[in-house]
Amino acid sequence: MEAGRCRPPPRCPPGVEERPFRSASGAPLALRRRQHSASCRELALRRPRLQLRSLSAVTSAVWLAAYGVFVLSENSMVLSAAIFITLIGLIIYLHFVKIDQESLLVIGSLGIQVTSSYASGKESTTFIEMSRVKDVVINEAIHMQKVIYYLCILLKDPQDPQGVSEVVPLFQSSQPRLDCLMEVYKSCQEILDQRKEAPQSSGIK
Repeated sequence: MEAGRCRPPPRCPPGVEERPFRSASGAPLALRRRQHSASCRELALRRPRLQLRSLSAVTSAVWLAAYGVFVLSENSMVLSAAIFITLIGLIIYLHFVKIDQESLLVIGSLGIQVTSSYASGKESTTFIEMSRVKDVVINEAIHMQKVIYYLCILLKDPQDPQGVSEVVPLFQSSQPRLDCLMEVYKSCQEILDQRKEAPQSSGIK
């Protein structure tokens, strides 16, 4: 490939739509939408992966600082401790902190599955039965003197049909802006509306 020529963006598989968005902090996001069926839709928000350049810069800075202390103190334990702390910190960051993708699988007949995929490959999944879902809404909150928007699932109160027992926030790591949240909200509402209309249509003879 000639120098200075950019590679074309990767094409999405058939049935998959991907659009670029921004997070509340301005970081790039990609919303990937996959239509499995009329009542099953998957929505995934992907964040930029960890750059090797950034990782190398942090590691080099820690090790250079440790080497400087070693030169002054002539204690070899300083270098060993720096290597050990760097490796442990990297494992914790990749396995528990750095989330590459947050996805939402909405199945009208079953429920909503929320999955967080970490940089290490670990996945954390939560499934909410559709019988417990009251609605999916966009809420607003004030953070650091700024109004931020977030998508959340309202869970029904078993003792009060009109009440809400719990609010489950979504995409807490990605923190997409309102325009991206609106796309996800519309997709969720399309399936929820189908579920609400199903009992009415089944009762018509």
